[in-house]
Amino acid sequence: MMNDDLNDKKNGMSRRKVLSSLGLAGAMAIPGTSFAKPEPKVFKEDRTAVKITRLETFLIKPRWVFLKIHTDAGVIGLGEPLLEGRAETIQTAIKEIEPYLIGKDPRAVTHHWQAIYRQSFYKGGPILTSALSGIDHALWDIKGKLLNVPVYELLGGPTRDRVRIYGRASTPEQMKKRVAEGYTVIKTGVSKDRPARAVENPAFIKKAVENFAALREAGGDGMDIGIDFHGSIPPQTAKILIRELEPYQPMFIEEPCQPQNIDVLADIARSTYLPIATGERIFTKWGFREILEKGAASILQPDMCHAGGISEVKVIAGMAEAYYAQIAPHNPMGPISLATGLQLAASIPNFLVQEQVSLGEGYLKTPFKLEKDGHLMIPTGPGLGVELDEDKISDKLDHDWKSPETYDAFDGSVVDW
Repeated sequence: MMNDDLNDKKNGMSRRKVLSSLGLAGAMAIPGTSFAKPEPKVFKEDRTAVKITRLETFLIKPRWVFLKIHTDAGVIGLGEPLLEGRAETIQTAIKEIEPYLIGKDPRAVTHHWQAIYRQSFYKGGPILTSALSGIDHALWDIKGKLLNVPVYELLGGPTRDRVRIYGRASTPEQMKKRVAEGYTVIKTGVSKDRPARAVENPAFIKKAVENFAALREAGGDGMDIGIDFHGSIPPQTAKILIRELEPYQPMFIEEPCQPQNIDVLADIARSTYLPIATGERIFTKWGFREILEKGAASILQPDMCHAGGISEVKVIAGMAEAYYAQIAPHNPMGPISLATGLQLAASIPNFLVQEQVSLGEGYLKTPFKLEKDGHLMIPTGPGLGVELDEDKISDKLDHDWKSPETYDAFDGSVVDW
C-alpha cells in the first residue's frame, strides 16, 4: 500500500487528490462506503420587510364584494369576501379585522388565519369565515406575487394542467347552447311550478323528472348533468324524486335536504346509488368532519368565499381524500373566486369539477377562456394569476342586492329558496 502511494505521488496524483477532483474528498474517512458526506450549502434567505398598510372593499355588481390588501412594497392582493345578501355586513367584518393586519407581514398566511379565527371567542359562522376567506385569498395572492409564482406552486405544485368547469341549463334549448359552447358538465335545478311541500303528489314528481329527461336527451349520454335540490325539497319528497331520477343517471344530487341536517342527509345517501353533494353552506374543516364521518356525501362543495379560503379548503380536500370523496368547489360568485378555485384544483388530487357564472369578461384584464373540451387552463401568472380591469369595473361599483323573499302562494307561509 505504501509503495502504491509512493508511485501515485511520483506520478503527481495521490489517491486523495483523485477523490478530491471527483468531489469525494473525505470518502476514505467513512468506513464501509466509497462516497463522501457532501458539504452543506447555506443559502441566504431574502426576508425583506413587507407590511400590510390598508384594506379596501368594494361592492361589485351584480352582488359581489371585492377586497384589496395593500402593502408598503406596492404589491396588492385580491380577494372575494362574500356573503350573499349581507354585503355590508361583510364590509363591516373586514373593517373590524383590519387593525389586526395593519403593520404585519402578509406572508405569514397560516398564522394570520389562525389568529383571525381563534382569537374570536365566538368562532366560525358564515360572517367570520366569509370575511376570513377573502383575506386568505388576498394574502396568498400577495405571497405568490412577491415570490413570482402561482399560488398552486406554494401548495405543492400542479396536479393537473387544466380544470373542468360546468355551466347551467334548465331547458333543452339552453342545454344545446351549452353543448355548442363546449361544456361537458351542466348543472340544473328541480323544475317546479311552486315550492315543494313536505309530501308531494305524482304530478310534482312527474314534472321534475320529465324536465331532467329532456335535458338528458338534449345533452346526450356523454354529458354529465348534476341537479341541485338547493335544500328546498323536503326529505320525504327528496327520496321519491331521487328514485325516479336514477334511470337518467345524474352526475350528483346537490343539497337534497337542508345541509345542517346531516343525519337525514346520510339516510338519503344510503337510500340511493347516486352521488350526494353538499357543502356550499358548510364552514371550515369542523363543519365537514361530521359529513365525512357519517358518509352523508361523497362530493364536497366547499365555497372558496365562505368555507375559510384557500388555506382551509386545501385542508378540507385532504380530509375528503381520506374518505375517497371528491371536491367540486361551489362558486356562483365573481372571477376572483373562480381564480382561487382554479388554484385549489391545480393543487389537489381529488378535484372533480369547478362551478362558475363568470369567466371575468368585463372584470378582468385577461378573462378566462373556455377551451373546446370544457376546461380552463390553470393560470400561470404570479399569485392568483388575475388582474382587475379598473376601467371596466368602474361602472359596476355598488349594488343593493338582497336575498329574495319567498312565500308559498297558497297560504303565504315562508319557504326556502
